[in-house]
Amino acid sequence: MIKRITVKEVEHITFNMAQELLSFNEPIPDFSTRSPNILESCLATPFQTFGGKFLYPWFLTRASMLFYLMIKNHPFKNGNKRIAVTTLLTFLFANNKWLVADIQEIYNFTVWIAQSPAQFKNEAVKAAEKFLRTHLKEI
Repeated sequence: MIKRITVKEVEHITFNMAQELLSFNEPIPDFSTRSPNILESCLATPFQTFGGKFLYPWFLTRASMLFYLMIKNHPFKNGNKRIAVTTLLTFLFANNKWLVADIQEIYNFTVWIAQSPAQFKNEAVKAAEKFLRTHLKEI
């Protein structure tokens, strides 16, 4: 069974990790300044069902959709890409997986997703799935 990431986990683990370790020259604002319901939607969408069936039935499709939505839906005022990476890593770790890739490669791919046109959402999510498939390891 695939473990979900909760809002509390994003707040306590992911957000704090991004804020402390990935602040760079642009600080990440306080968690309470996030846009209402957008984060919740990003976390829930990969687990949506229709007619009793998951819309995203596979682990990689859920992880890819989570990563894409955390970047593109901007649940935070700043730091969305950084928080998306740490959320992805938290989700992977919770499911006994890890991303083995150079930090520059992860950064470049994250920026690529952020810059992708909205009309190519499906293609960007598929690219994220391929990226994860290439770099994912069981722990």
